Amino acid sequence: MLAKHKISLISALHYFKLFYRSVLFILALVMYVVSRIQNSGELFQGYEREYWLLGIIWLVYAFEMVSRFFPARLESMGSEKQFRRNFRPTGKTEPMLQSWKQTFAIAAAWLILNSFIGILYYTGVIDEGILVLISLAYGVCDMICILFFCPFQTWFMKNRCCTVCRIYNWDFAMMFTPFIFIPNGYTWSLLAMSLLLLARWEITVHRYPERFSDRTNANLTCANCKEKLCHHKKQLQGFWKKNRIFKNLQPEKKNRDRI
Repeated sequence: MLAKHKISLISALHYFKLFYRSVLFILALVMYVVSRIQNSGELFQGYEREYWLLGIIWLVYAFEMVSRFFPARLESMGSEKQFRRNFRPTGKTEPMLQSWKQTFAIAAAWLILNSFIGILYYTGVIDEGILVLISLAYGVCDMICILFFCPFQTWFMKNRCCTVCRIYNWDFAMMFTPFIFIPNGYTWSLLAMSLLLLARWEITVHRYPERFSDRTNANLTCANCKEKLCHHKKQLQGFWKKNRIFKNLQPEKKNRDRI
């Protein structure tokens, strides 16, 4: 039986992020549907008249991104490992990071996906409102990846957990990729901040790779982990496995009952 673990403070904060990001997405979705029903053809009755929601979105995510530029105690080590104060040498000098081929594959897949979205936008299949909703949905999915299931970890990176994730701080740049198609002060400023955050991360990875590997940084090892974010994924995987086995046994149970 899979052991239960107390939710850490970092986990609780991620659940809180999941909550308010979901609220922003649902609020935007409701406003979009209402505006379409009213045949306005524009999200929130047009950016010029109903800019308050974009303002809230901007404030929330601008605060999150600016915070990432500085060390913080209430943040996952997956992000914090870039800072010198979180580097604790193990004595080994050869860091082991995920292959550049894996990171390139993720970047290529993401650009292809969002290029397709851009084509849909420029051909009139979707509008700016849908682009905003897609971006907000990416934000919700980001928290789902951390707490429950991450396709990048499972299918591309094959890394142990978020703590050693090579692309942890790619999240905002990926989240705001659809904003490249919306020439607006709110959207482009968020995109610009996310790209600065990405550039800062990549420069640090190449200059100080030892900070990003559990082979060279003791703070990234399981023994020193205080977040226990991986427990949520393990418990969910255990639940799926248990129920899959249970379902497979059901026909046998029915056959025995017949006999």
